Amino acid sequence: MWAGAPRRVDVRAWAEMESVSMLTLREVLEGSRGALRGAADLGTPVRRVWHDSREIEPGDLFVAVVGERLDGHDFLAEAFARGAVAALVDRAHVPRLPAGLGPLIVVPDTVAGLQDLAAFWRASHDVAVVGITGSIGKSSTKEAVWSVASQRFRAIRSQRSFNNEIGLPLSLMEIGSDTEVVVLEIGGAYAPGEISRLAEIARPTIGVVTNVSHSHLARMGSLEAIAATKAELPAALPEDGVAVLNGDDLRVRLMADRCRCRVIRYGLAPDCEVRAENVESHGLDGISFDLLVDGGRHHLHVPLLGQHSVHTVLAAVSVGLALGMTVEETFPGLRDPSIQLRLLVVPAIGGATLIDDTYNANPTSSLAALNLLAELPARRRIAAFGDMLELGSYEEEGHRIVGKRAAAVVDRLFTMGPRARIIADAAVASGLAPDAVVAVETKQDLIDALRETMREGDVVLVKGSRGIQLEHVVAALRDRTRSA
Repeated sequence: MWAGAPRRVDVRAWAEMESVSMLTLREVLEGSRGALRGAADLGTPVRRVWHDSREIEPGDLFVAVVGERLDGHDFLAEAFARGAVAALVDRAHVPRLPAGLGPLIVVPDTVAGLQDLAAFWRASHDVAVVGITGSIGKSSTKEAVWSVASQRFRAIRSQRSFNNEIGLPLSLMEIGSDTEVVVLEIGGAYAPGEISRLAEIARPTIGVVTNVSHSHLARMGSLEAIAATKAELPAALPEDGVAVLNGDDLRVRLMADRCRCRVIRYGLAPDCEVRAENVESHGLDGISFDLLVDGGRHHLHVPLLGQHSVHTVLAAVSVGLALGMTVEETFPGLRDPSIQLRLLVVPAIGGATLIDDTYNANPTSSLAALNLLAELPARRRIAAFGDMLELGSYEEEGHRIVGKRAAAVVDRLFTMGPRARIIADAAVASGLAPDAVVAVETKQDLIDALRETMREGDVVLVKGSRGIQLEHVVAALRDRTRSA
């Protein structure tokens, strides 16, 4: 339990308030371990720390990051023209920078300097930090946790999917003088030690692990390696922290052995401290279930879609309990429709309905999306899948599993890309009529095929990996004259 002083606030009023930062250039120098080049009043307040020159506003500190395609040092003039009070720059770039740009804080490496600054800033504040990792469901869980925590605490959360070596420090720099709870996504599963390093910066007091699945298998090589990386989060928690673990995922459940702190397991398993029974989908009206906590039973109806979303709710309740909230205090935050983040329902041309699940895809999330499609009333159920990327050795099997499930759910199946064609072939092999399956190679072909097919009453699932950019397909088929 976090020992901060709880107070009840109006969550919507708080969401509209700007968290006041007391960060100054002097603290930037100290925290980043940098050296000042040029004249500056070290007492100058810094409104925000940011890395995109196009979004710099007066009072911001610009961090010049060297990326794969662009070098932030090339945009220093733009940042200062937009009102930056100073810029964090790499030492190696200084000799070629023009004079008179503005105050520069020089560090050996701007990413490392940003991380040092974020660690300094986090250590300067007595806050509860909730770190969330897992193969899928991190963003949805983050939104649900933030919504729950905001019912009682002044809470902030990472924007977008800021969960890596740059995004996480930027999120920590949003901590204000009255922030009480910070909710962060922490890392994917790209390399051993990645989450440990991010945990050193963020110093989480509560850690959530949602699941371990085949996302990033191509990079990590095995599910065991992915699990080991995710386990770095609960292992990093302090003795007075709380690990919140998905008790229905064996690999996550075993992470309790890495913890030196209290563990709360959530799920459907009978030994979970926070568990659900009688889960029922109500289509586009969300899900209902019985919540069992500490011997009590509570019936809940929440706006999240699909029976799989019950784990998101249970994780959020568990974090609320870890923060010292009563179970009843968590309920208003769970009923906020805005926590339905990644999977969106939008009206489409021809009177059809689109399920926009284009943010990312792997076999686990694709099966969950198909299960949701099966739960929805529809004239016809239609699915459009793009390639699932980064599956490594699991690529063929993963696509085949999705195709087999699709054959049992859909009336029409569309695929785009060479990998997704495996889905099409597996669906036909599993009994879906060949004339009900269309495989194409381009987004425009997919748009044209769906446009010809969609009719009033159809429900159409569109899903693929982020790199496939199927959101363009959704945009082309959306009917903006109708509300969802």
